[in-house]
Amino acid sequence: MRPESRSTRIQSLVAEQAALRGARVGVVDVCTAAVAALPVGGAGLSAMSREAASHPLCSTDDISEQLEELQLTLGEGPCVDAFTHGSAVLTPDLLTGELQDRWTVFADAALEAGARAVFALPLQIGAISPGVLDLYANVPTVLGAEELADAMAFADLATLLLLDARIDETGAAADGAVPDRGFEDLGGHRAEIDQATGMLTAQLDVGIDEAFVRLRAYAYMQGRRLADVAADVVARRLHFSPDAKPQQTDEEP
Repeated sequence: MRPESRSTRIQSLVAEQAALRGARVGVVDVCTAAVAALPVGGAGLSAMSREAASHPLCSTDDISEQLEELQLTLGEGPCVDAFTHGSAVLTPDLLTGELQDRWTVFADAALEAGARAVFALPLQIGAISPGVLDLYANVPTVLGAEELADAMAFADLATLLLLDARIDETGAAADGAVPDRGFEDLGGHRAEIDQATGMLTAQLDVGIDEAFVRLRAYAYMQGRRLADVAADVVARRLHFSPDAKPQQTDEEP
């Protein structure tokens, strides 16, 4: 299947879930659509950072909610590894001895919660990873090549939605909407957000992770979408300083 065809199909599935809620698309719809489309029992998504506290954004059921909380509380599990290494962590069976040794506390806790297989997919844009999408099944499960490609497409769309909207802890857009510009325009913001974050590393003399946290924190405090704030930084209408509040101007310097 061509990447654009897969992307279009995934977008359609997510939009259908939003329509069922009677709302515009949010990351919660990515989770519910992934559960409907893949051989998994539930999904959860957590916002993660090396510079600020990580926290769950959404989950589709009690088990996925427990899995998100467990991993962030214990500091171990597929989600944590996927975020740390920036690559998918596929766990077809938590009863595997190697995994029992690798996640000594999480593996038993996850099994007790009702999960048998867990798949963690990092949300990524350039060098930035704002979170992880977790999928679980209650029986040993292997994702086929097409299923894994779909799962990664869900994670990719979740990344775009998470970066484009001001998100609250329920996983829905805090202003109730993804912008009217639509799915097709979300991907265009990737490079701009990445570029803006890079500019902040120079302006603030910090690493890429902290620069992204500062960018997103400013967007949240101002009630603005991250993509719009990034556009102001790139256009030099917004300048960050280590010793002062960010300065906003109406015109490019």
